[in-house]
Amino acid sequence: MTKISILLLLAVISLGATQWKSYDAGLLEQKSSHKPIMIDVVRTNCHYCINMEKAVFEDKEMSAWLEKKFIPVKINLDNEKLPLGLTTSFTPTFYFVDENHNILKKIPGSWNIEDFKDLTRNIK
Repeated sequence: MTKISILLLLAVISLGATQWKSYDAGLLEQKSSHKPIMIDVVRTNCHYCINMEKAVFEDKEMSAWLEKKFIPVKINLDNEKLPLGLTTSFTPTFYFVDENHNILKKIPGSWNIEDFKDLTRNIK
């Protein structure tokens, strides 16, 4: 990694962007935190996914709120398969998974901060 790449990475982290994990890392964290896993299913060139990343997940306050409630996991269908036999018709789609691998909620589509918070507020 070049010095510029490292500086850019540190700048993104300091902005408060959501810290995404792999599904396996999310499962490990879930054993100790007991929080639901939030799986964000995306594709590389999905403009709705990109817009939501910028408008919602790069927001410092929203990122902190999400990470307090959930374990954020991102799965890119261009190079990964969905776990648990999940399927989706379009991206982004969000799945919320409890410790017993039950789907608590599925939320398809792209949302703004206020609407996404409302849709996820009561997931436990």
